[in-house]
Amino acid sequence: MDMDATLSPVRRAAPRILSYLLATVVWLGGTRLFAEDLKPIFDGKTLEGWVQRGGQADFKVVDGCIVGTTVVGTPNSFLCTTREYGDFILELELKADARLNSGIQIRSQHFNQPTQYGHGTQTLKIPAGRVHGYQVEVEDKPARRWAGGLYEEGRRGWLQGLEGNEAARQAFKFGEWNKYRIVCIGDSIKTWVNGVPAADFVDSETLKGFIALQVHSHKEGGLEVRWRNIRLQDLGEHEWQPLWNGRDFEGAHIIGRGSWKVVDGMIRATNVKEEKEFGHLVTDDVFSDFTVRLKYKAVKGNSGLYFRIEEKGFSGVSGFQAEIDAERDAGGLYETNGRAWVKQPAPEDVKKWFRPQDWNSMTVTARGRRIVVSVNGMQTAELKDDPGRLEGHLALQVHGSQDCELYFKDIEILTKVE
Repeated sequence: MDMDATLSPVRRAAPRILSYLLATVVWLGGTRLFAEDLKPIFDGKTLEGWVQRGGQADFKVVDGCIVGTTVVGTPNSFLCTTREYGDFILELELKADARLNSGIQIRSQHFNQPTQYGHGTQTLKIPAGRVHGYQVEVEDKPARRWAGGLYEEGRRGWLQGLEGNEAARQAFKFGEWNKYRIVCIGDSIKTWVNGVPAADFVDSETLKGFIALQVHSHKEGGLEVRWRNIRLQDLGEHEWQPLWNGRDFEGAHIIGRGSWKVVDGMIRATNVKEEKEFGHLVTDDVFSDFTVRLKYKAVKGNSGLYFRIEEKGFSGVSGFQAEIDAERDAGGLYETNGRAWVKQPAPEDVKKWFRPQDWNSMTVTARGRRIVVSVNGMQTAELKDDPGRLEGHLALQVHGSQDCELYFKDIEILTKVE
């Protein structure tokens, strides 16, 4: 199919996700916006509802606790819930021998066949049967003290340590009982250790999976980690829904120059260097808080995923763009007709995540004054207290005075499942 978008731009009532997406059930600044009702997922007597995966560490119930014990010569072992969870609050208490590393897996997965996962410019290969996913750290290194930090087991490695968060680093008590609290809602993952805020990470690579208790491999047998009072409140889940129908430009309009066409389920956007005027494909609707993702291929020229914009200014729009380019700055944050570069990535960092002349995935989260951008599963820019606009249109761009050829597909928005 090859459809000239300029022929029939039609307005539709796009879903007004707005702040409802991630704020109807959310944890902000320690304020509870809903009644909590955590229920046990461990009965204190048996391992019913749990299954062991990975290594052969010993898991058993002793005095109302799950006790995991190291066994020499076996890999990391995991006691996993048989049920999967998306959005939830999880609280538990744990005590680990001071020399034993452990962790709490959340939204984790386990497949019977080998799988592959794109991470920046790399392709990670996950063996069949390998437990992988987000892990909240249980520390064994007194010099580091990253208990409560966010690691990704079997996949991307460390996502957020506790550098600069001295209160969190000191919260964990080696060899004693510690209380963990984990809140996952949409693409927000937050942790507390003994009541002290630790990790606060935005990531949407995996939105649902099982919970698991880890006994790390160790050269010494007989080391123990204990868990008790494991309680959870299920808050439902989020999922990706199409923001573009893949057929035409219903719900959007074109401003400026350039050519916008739908070709085989992709948006093809072009411009020529003789044309000085910019072009934009702009949503009819306005968005405030959201998480949006798309796939793009930049063959030549400059573009961007615009958000919270107004239709004004020399280029046609004013506001934020997450940078899309055929050669440089992928995933940076630029404010058109404003501050210019707000977060410009270093060229050596761009090489870690950007795939030139290939399809790349980009995700943008704007929630209140926090903005996070990632490219191919790697976080490329973050603002935590941005003073800019809090709502506006979304848009795609072709740059003026450049030869541009860009492709976009799979444009989606993160939505609470009803």
